[in-house]
Amino acid sequence: MKLGPLPKQGFFADKNHAFWVLQISGWAAYLVLRALGGLANSMGIGYVVPTLVATATGFSLTLLMSAAFRRIIRMRAVFVWSLTLIIVALAAVAFSALEVWAHARFYNSSFQPQGIQFFGAILLDLSVLAAWTGLYYGINYYLLLDEQSERVLILSAQASAAQLAMLRYQLNPHFLFNTLNSISTLVLLKETERANTMLSRLSSFLRYSLVSDPTETVSLAQEIEALKLYFEIERMRFEDRLRTRFDIEDAALHGSLPSLLLQPLVENAIKYAVTPQEEGAEIVVAAHVSGDRLLISISDDGPGLTAERSSLVPSSGVGLNNIRDRLFQTYGDDHRFEMISNVPQGVVANIEIPFEPASVRLKESV
Repeated sequence: MKLGPLPKQGFFADKNHAFWVLQISGWAAYLVLRALGGLANSMGIGYVVPTLVATATGFSLTLLMSAAFRRIIRMRAVFVWSLTLIIVALAAVAFSALEVWAHARFYNSSFQPQGIQFFGAILLDLSVLAAWTGLYYGINYYLLLDEQSERVLILSAQASAAQLAMLRYQLNPHFLFNTLNSISTLVLLKETERANTMLSRLSSFLRYSLVSDPTETVSLAQEIEALKLYFEIERMRFEDRLRTRFDIEDAALHGSLPSLLLQPLVENAIKYAVTPQEEGAEIVVAAHVSGDRLLISISDDGPGLTAERSSLVPSSGVGLNNIRDRLFQTYGDDHRFEMISNVPQGVVANIEIPFEPASVRLKESV
């Protein structure tokens, strides 16, 4: 399952458009406020002209500043702030010089500020450019933080999906080895028809295991069909020693669960209940819905729990740990998985998960 970047929404969905809207709106407000301030102080309509020149100067200088800031914003902090202070200071000097020239040229030719007056003009323009810079960095650091947060979410989802896929593709090599060995034996015994049947069922089971998306859930009905295929393959080896029974409530068939979640439990039952007993064992797969929960159990009438069987890491390398990890990846803490003694003998594996109707389209039954 490929996860791409999430589509951005809101005002900053198009950063370029947002910049120009803010830039034009901000300097338009500056022009209006400066012009109204001059008129309110009886400076006359002529004051509007130098105000226009000052606004155009500030607008142009901040465009140049934004181009410089875009190149330094991802540098180390010491370089960002050092270069920013230098750029703002130089821009303030240029801004003040042009503003003073425009005031003297278009409004008051006798105006020649010196010393503290010119320094005051620089401070005024410095404060305007510093405010613009603060707003620029504030918005861009917010967008960078939002981008990093989005990237973390995507990477987290990809890691979770990759872990699910890894767990799901851990098909037990012990099962494959035994099945292929049985097929080989049938071929040597020239029991071609039985060998072809077993090979066909193995092919169907592998097709199901590989075609289904490891990050998606499947219906219990589909999972039961896969288990029946698995039992048919194993019955070619154990014949009458392997007895199976399904007790599935109709409503439960529509519930969803991770694909091939039950196969390790069935294999566990065959390994520890059917194999060691000359008479074999019966394996019962049951499921029903209780409220908003799906309850699944796989029981056998074998020798019962042993230290080896209750181990979280069976010798085959795939088993109960795999199931616990997949349940946690899919449902978090909202699940229950346990193995307890059966009555009068044997083992029961119980799984309780939220009942969720299969959301994906059911694939063709194997």
